[in-house]
Amino acid sequence: ADMFANEEGGPEPDWVITEREQFSDFRDLNKDGKMDKEEIQHWILPQDYDHALAEARHLVYESDVDKDQKLTKEEVLDNWNMFVGSQATNYGEDLTRDHDEL
Repeated sequence: ADMFANEEGGPEPDWVITEREQFSDFRDLNKDGKMDKEEIQHWILPQDYDHALAEARHLVYESDVDKDQKLTKEEVLDNWNMFVGSQATNYGEDLTRDHDEL
């Protein structure tokens, strides 16, 4: 109710519909309409999800202007705020070290 108060007969926003689908398709694994301890654990700490790889793909996707799957120094600098705010770069610390690939 803090994020969305459904008015009687009013339409649900798209994000609510998407969240309902995510819940029923991916979160509620035993289809009982609620999440138990194991389902919450799978959601919070999925075994088959590589957080570092996902963050790296996100940074490349958002910063790679010419979509060649490679980042130039200019592309990184143009999106410096995204890299400095990323856990993948140790919140910017790794960007201060010398890197041949840059």
